[in-house]
Amino acid sequence: MSIAEFFLLLGGVGLFLYGMTIMSSGLQNAAGDKVRTILEHVTSNKLIGIALGVGVTVLIQSSSATDMMVIGFVNSGLMSLVEAISVIMGANIGTTITAQITAFDLALFAPVLLFIGCVMYLFMKKPAVKYIGMIILGFGMLFVGVSLIKDAIRPLSKSAEFKSFLSTLNKPILAVLFGIAFTALLQSSSSSTVIFQTFAIQGILDYKIAVYLVIGAAIGSVTPNLLAGLTTNRDGKRTAVLNLFFNLIRAAILLILIGVFPQILDFIVSLSPHDVGRQIANTHTIFAITAVVLIAPFSKYIVRLSEILIPELPEEARLKEGKKLQFMSTNNSMIPSVTIKQAVLECTRMGNMALENLNKSLECFFTDKGDYKELDAQVRATESIVDFLCSEITDRLVELRTLDMSDADAFRASKLTIVASNFERISDHAINIIEYRERLENHNEKMSESANKDMRVLGEKSVKSVELCIQIFSKENFALLAELERNENLVDRIHAEITDKHVERLMQGKCDPTSGIVFTDMSTDLERCSDNALNIATALRARKRNY
Repeated sequence: MSIAEFFLLLGGVGLFLYGMTIMSSGLQNAAGDKVRTILEHVTSNKLIGIALGVGVTVLIQSSSATDMMVIGFVNSGLMSLVEAISVIMGANIGTTITAQITAFDLALFAPVLLFIGCVMYLFMKKPAVKYIGMIILGFGMLFVGVSLIKDAIRPLSKSAEFKSFLSTLNKPILAVLFGIAFTALLQSSSSSTVIFQTFAIQGILDYKIAVYLVIGAAIGSVTPNLLAGLTTNRDGKRTAVLNLFFNLIRAAILLILIGVFPQILDFIVSLSPHDVGRQIANTHTIFAITAVVLIAPFSKYIVRLSEILIPELPEEARLKEGKKLQFMSTNNSMIPSVTIKQAVLECTRMGNMALENLNKSLECFFTDKGDYKELDAQVRATESIVDFLCSEITDRLVELRTLDMSDADAFRASKLTIVASNFERISDHAINIIEYRERLENHNEKMSESANKDMRVLGEKSVKSVELCIQIFSKENFALLAELERNENLVDRIHAEITDKHVERLMQGKCDPTSGIVFTDMSTDLERCSDNALNIATALRARKRNY
């Protein structure tokens, strides 16, 4: 191969990869948020999960993008590992469509596709039309890239050195390993499979060697997911690992099947006897479907394997246990008055978590130690539980509206949704406080001693308001309400006083810009925590006098 032909090969591969990227971006933009919405509705039903994985991957033409979204959903707690593996298995089937498309010889139409796609993308104003133009443009680039690769490698069919290199891949294990390495380099199983397909079409790669390269490509395709998993929580890492386990098990099963029943390959060849490109595409698709059919019934064991490799930490167990309603029944026939009493208990539990978060966020903010990250993580984990409880409690109370309730129960149900919302806001303010600490760290700034002292006083009084509101709400002990109102007035007065002092420091140039903004925002957050506490404490009081 000459230097020019080598550069032509590189250009073809580059254009093909860029075409895949453009096409995938166009498809994702055209789909908008529909793809994410689809994945958010994944259930524990394996067939539905697999079908969604296939559909989404065909829609966006990228199994890696699908897997990345799945990792993101699991990382944020929107999807379980059991649901994730179903989607991942479906994505492995959906990604085979690319090889099926490139098995058609559409190089003659590629220039037309490039022209149409370019006109639509550059000159049309409607976003939907521009996205369609991106898709067409990507298709055109894809086929031109394949055409360039074919032209570049044609001389290799006469190269004794290249044929000698390929002959070293006649052992299945070596071919699989090469497929893994090649795909890990390209970070796209679709791209590497199409390149193997092109080599076979040019007659320089034997079909049976290509089969093992395709098996290896599936394993190599998990490289981007493993890299993405490094920046996620432990469930996100487990998602990336179970994807690897699935593809390793898939490869082992396929190698055993081919070794025991070599007639399988003969059958696939017989489907397209004179078209090796189609044979490889069919192999890719049939292998993916076969692997999913055989592995899907045992997918829970793959999930378990990932959990063994990355074991559950005590904090994770607490998080999982926290994301459950402990008092409210899931039985829709429950008596409304009983459900409302249970909701009070759930709200009290939620309030204690919000109080814990507020205390820990203040500890995180004021600590002089550099290892505040552990407190940061604890606050964020508890916040996710509080968010869950707020949503679940509210949904359950809303369901009561369909039942016959007394006026008193209807009043209490509506007020409890307000209570849950206010507790959730207190926890949100706690998150803001730990983010203020991060902001100061990032700018290498600190608040002055006098500012810290003022903020500590405001924080203590705000915490006291939240403590009192929980006591009042949980036991409906309105005798403590006068004390809370006095404390709330004190918080308002302190907030006003320290704000005036802060303005004086700013005028005298004693505050750094970032710390000045943090002081203002944080004092407002703490004052609002006290406001939320008063809202909670008085929520059930007004109507109670009438019963």
